[in-house]
This record gives sequence, C-alpha cells and structure tokens, in this order.
Amino acid sequence: MWSQLKELYKFRSLIQSLVVRELKARYRGSVLGFLWSFLNPLLLMLVYALVFSIYFRFGMDHYVVFLISGLLPWLWFASSLQEASVSIVAGGNLIKKVLFPAEVLPIVVVFSNFVNFVLSLPILLLFSLFSGFRIRAALLALPLVVVVQMVFTLGLALLFSALCVHFRDIQHILANILTLWFFVTPVIYRVADIPEKWRFTILLNPVAPLMVAYQDIIYYGRSPNYLELARVALFGGIIFVLGFLVFEKLRGTFAEEV
Repeated sequence: MWSQLKELYKFRSLIQSLVVRELKARYRGSVLGFLWSFLNPLLLMLVYALVFSIYFRFGMDHYVVFLISGLLPWLWFASSLQEASVSIVAGGNLIKKVLFPAEVLPIVVVFSNFVNFVLSLPILLLFSLFSGFRIRAALLALPLVVVVQMVFTLGLALLFSALCVHFRDIQHILANILTLWFFVTPVIYRVADIPEKWRFTILLNPVAPLMVAYQDIIYYGRSPNYLELARVALFGGIIFVLGFLVFEKLRGTFAEEV
C-alpha cells in the first residue's frame, strides 16, 4: 500500500491540473467566472441570514453564524461523496488509457470541493466579524479539523467510487443516505438540543464531532474536543485504508465495466 501511495504522489501535478480544470469547467460560459466561488457562499449566507433573522428565530444569538460554520464543511463532505461516487463511471475514456491512475478521479473531486470550501472560509470569518465575533486563538486548530475531514472524505470517496462501478444503484442510495445523515448530524441544531436518551447516536456518527469542532472554533471561539477528534481521526484512517484497498482490488475491472 505504501508503495502505491508513493506512486500516487508522483501524480500530484496531474491532480493539481485536473482540479484547476474542474474548477474552471464549473463556471465556464458565465460572465463572472471564478468569482462565483466567492459569491456563492456569500449569497448563501445572506439567504440564511434573511430566513433565520426574520422568518424563523431560534433561541441562539447569531444563529446564522452557528449554522454556516457547520453547513459549509458538510457541503464539502456531501458534495464530494456524491460526485466521487460516479467519477470513475463518468471518466470512462480516461480509465481505458493504460497509464492513467484511476484513483486520481475521486481525489480530484474531493480536492475541487475542498477548494470551494477554503474559498468560503474567509467569507464566513468576515461575516462572523460583521456579526460581532472576534478572532480567537482557537482558530489555530482549524487546519487540524480540516485534515481529519480530508482523510475521512478521501477514504469514503475511494470506496464509493470503486463500488459504484459494479453497483450503479449506490449513487442513488447514497443521495438518500446523505439526506438522512445531514439531519442526524448537529448542523442545524446543537448537541444539547438532542433529547438525552438519543444522544448516544452522536457516538455512532463520525461526522458529528467534526461539525461540532467547526462550531466550537468559529461560533464559540473555543478549542475543539481533541479526544473526539482523535477518535474520528483513527476511524478516518481506517476508512481511508479500507477505501484504498477496495479500490486496488477492483481497479482491474474498471475498464471493462465502464
């Protein structure tokens, strides 16, 4: 496995080029082009600010900042899995080229959505400052949370992209699973809002500690729970290894299936 990861590292320039191409393709033909990477999260925040400041009111100060601090990383996670699941099937012409590394396709999807997430963060921080929040030292822990999420997301992306080549129904099942997953993850509500008898479900949800960590850092201005992060990091590492091994096992069948 380590030799294969080293081999993959040699394709870093290819991954970078494909990520840039993917980002350009998303806004090709639009007047504002790449500026939409900044405008989309800004407009999203303004819409939520309107809805939750006027039409719906929760018992939290600056609820929009709380919501967006969990929603942006969730969108990175969910969009990556949904798009990665069909990346091998959609990239059939590339897969049939002998020297093309198939694992690059789901990796490019994850990194493309990661770039959009990173470009959204300054908008969120400016929005937070405008709402009266202050920049605190806890923000230094943000890269650690991002790395943990990256490893976990890459593992699932490799796993689903490989399985979907043989079981096309996975992309449709995954869409429904992600919808359910979103609502059982504390993004639009706090962990404290979950009835006590159901809080054990948080322990079964590896994404929940990540979303809570973002909320702790951005909304509450405090350090995340490092013990919980370590647990998710361990689980994410296992998922990454599993996803990589499944991908390697099925790699030889991709060309004939797509």
